[in-house]
Amino acid sequence: MKKSSFLFLCMVAFTVAWSQEGKFNGLDMNLSTLSRLSDAKTRSISPENFTGEKGKGGMADPVADKGKRNVANAANEARELGKGWKVNPFIIINPGETFTMADIAGPGAIQHIWMTPTGNLNFSIFRIYYDGETDPSVESPVGPFFGIAWNEFSPLNSLAITVNPGSAFNSYWKMPFRKNCKITMQNIDSQPMRLYYQVDYTLTEVGNDEAYFHAQYRRSKPDANSLHTILDGVKGKGQYVGTFMGVGVTNNGWWGEGEIKFFMDGDKEHATIVGTGTEDYFCGSYNFENKRTHQYQEFSTPYTGLHQVLRPDGLYGSQQRFGMYRWHIMDPIRFDKDLKVTIQDLGWRSGGRYLPQHSDIITVAYWYQTEPHQKFPGLPEADVLEVN
Repeated sequence: MKKSSFLFLCMVAFTVAWSQEGKFNGLDMNLSTLSRLSDAKTRSISPENFTGEKGKGGMADPVADKGKRNVANAANEARELGKGWKVNPFIIINPGETFTMADIAGPGAIQHIWMTPTGNLNFSIFRIYYDGETDPSVESPVGPFFGIAWNEFSPLNSLAITVNPGSAFNSYWKMPFRKNCKITMQNIDSQPMRLYYQVDYTLTEVGNDEAYFHAQYRRSKPDANSLHTILDGVKGKGQYVGTFMGVGVTNNGWWGEGEIKFFMDGDKEHATIVGTGTEDYFCGSYNFENKRTHQYQEFSTPYTGLHQVLRPDGLYGSQQRFGMYRWHIMDPIRFDKDLKVTIQDLGWRSGGRYLPQHSDIITVAYWYQTEPHQKFPGLPEADVLEVN
């Protein structure tokens, strides 16, 4: 009897394990999971299907909808082809307007975002809200969010973010939500902007251990302590997964000696994780220098890169500017209660001495955490966001 009971329990345990292993929710995609079947539903939102509903794409009418803004913006081009053709591939956001790019009922997850915005990339504010929250979990000018700090195109080829010719921005960050996900774009410029975009997502069950994706922008000319704060005020449990940093230098020498520091779970004066230098944190070494040409060497890899080096043009481009990224995809920095991240603004001066600098620093921090999150500090005003 005891032996039979033991065998029965083993069979039940095997059946439960097989069932749990066999039910794939359609997330966490890679080459090994591409063959797995799932009950998840794939949907996509674009100006040709604002809601992502099944069978509701490409319904704009170039005749009936002509002249209606954000309904048939290519009505003139499609006037001889009719409904079902390329009638509304983009939207227009007027000065001061905020446009809702997507408003999705969950549960599910964003798996990819593509867009190509026009105008000043620091004057288009990208935000994401989860589960009915009123304060965004993602807030950044669209350029820096996608690794472009200085309003100039530079290709970026990584696992999480790609920037492709001519101005195609792509995010592959996984963004789970349970009740709702809303994505908006605000135009704070004095000119209208045109936005092509597509939000690809999956409607599926979301596990209890899934945290929410967050991103926050900051810009500063560091104070007398030559310290830039990348992130602070984070409360909750989660993991830090990436840093984008743009640096506009004001001196002629090497500028990247500053150390990054991660203060976590009650750290006060001394951080738990301390780097050894700026180029070291971004997985380079020795000034990002090509030893043959003795010039800065751009690179862009799956997890890290110095993808942007802007050299003065002899006219209005007065200082060198740089853009670099570091994704903690294989080495997330986990915290249980709180997190603060800073980086020193440090270079070299005569006599082999460190130089506290006052560089123009733009950063975007990327992390996952439990909700609710602490309210972000307000974005700077337009005159501070502007690159000049």
